[in-house]
Amino acid sequence: MADTVTRVLLADDHALVRRGLALILGTDAKVQLVGEARDGNETLQLVATLRPDVVVMDISMAGMNGLECTRLLSERSPNTKVIILSMHRDPVYVREALRVGAKGYLVKEDTDENLLSAIRNVAKGNAFLSPAVAGVVVTDFRKHVSNPLDLLSAREREVLYLIAEGLTNKEVAKRLGLSVYTIEAHRSRVMEKLNLQSSVDLVRFAIRHGLIV
Repeated sequence: MADTVTRVLLADDHALVRRGLALILGTDAKVQLVGEARDGNETLQLVATLRPDVVVMDISMAGMNGLECTRLLSERSPNTKVIILSMHRDPVYVREALRVGAKGYLVKEDTDENLLSAIRNVAKGNAFLSPAVAGVVVTDFRKHVSNPLDLLSAREREVLYLIAEGLTNKEVAKRLGLSVYTIEAHRSRVMEKLNLQSSVDLVRFAIRHGLIV
């Protein structure tokens, strides 16, 4: 797997943008540019013939836009992962992109390394959000969930439960077979996502939501 090359298709209606992206992809020996599309319809056709691992796609394209194309790709070619690359930072666009099946979202001001990192992560089946939108997406998500526990990953819930039970970070790390540093990182994310300020707040939250009695 370490030597696997990720095959990428670029979809953007601006030739200069595609050229710039192609130059960035060319700096990574494990990324291969297999094609370029100017709009959604051409993207669908090229994906059907080239079967790329990842499509890096703009939202605003003439004819079929990137969001509609992503929706169709998720139905017709689920093994091809889509990363949206857009000028839009509004969480409405990010939420819609994820809803229709995109696995990553970048803004055009992102660094070269963020683009390559997104391609690597998405190709492995992970999600990737630009640091420029990650914060506003979490804030936006909070507004659209009725249960704040939905903000947490399965591992973060597990850490929350064990800490609320009174275990120290070291004890939680031993129980889960993880490093203390990893547990501290999970704990920090839990506190941030739930807007908690102290360990007392964390325990009160756990009691309020029935995690401990």
